[in-house]
Amino acid sequence: MAKEWILNQANMRWGLTKKNKVGPVSELIRKCSPKSLKDWERYYYNNVYPKQHLEELGRRLYIKITEVCQAEIESITEEDCIDFITNLVIGRTYDGYQSEIQTIYGQLQEALGVKVEPAPDEWDRGYNVDFFIKVREKYIGLQIKPAGYAYITQIINELKFQKKTHEKFTAKYGGKVFYVISVKEGKKKIIYNPEVIEEIRKEIKRLEKE
Repeated sequence: MAKEWILNQANMRWGLTKKNKVGPVSELIRKCSPKSLKDWERYYYNNVYPKQHLEELGRRLYIKITEVCQAEIESITEEDCIDFITNLVIGRTYDGYQSEIQTIYGQLQEALGVKVEPAPDEWDRGYNVDFFIKVREKYIGLQIKPAGYAYITQIINELKFQKKTHEKFTAKYGGKVFYVISVKEGKKKIIYNPEVIEEIRKEIKRLEKE
């Protein structure tokens, strides 16, 4: 298992079985329609690349692992490992937290002044709700969609189905479900339909009065 992992990781790193190295094998095997492994092997070696070509790629993989990877491993110090673990747990977690604040739900949370929480998996599957806002004992659902989604036929059909699940959510939990449309502006995501913020705010006030 360890050997397979090393071979796979090295192969992916240097792309030795990419289409430009070994041909479009998924398309080729359909074209061949082999009845056996031997049929496919014969077809590939006769029509795509000879066996020697694959053997040469294997030798290149061996050099990469035994020379490049070996040298990289030997250059790693104990201090490198300590720094890596520390940075992963402390530094990257903090960076992730800061990025989270810049996300769509982070922006909503700041604009509305209420806690926006990730929906449990069963809500995602059953009601197509990504996040929720709790108001007293009731809940408002939020679903985040990428800008331009309404122009894709498949997604439009999906929205018709989701409307029914959203109605079920409202019937059970009291609050409406709102679509929050996300669009990238540079490296940051922004809310494409900011008017939804006021709609959500009104729904919060309505539920607070009930």
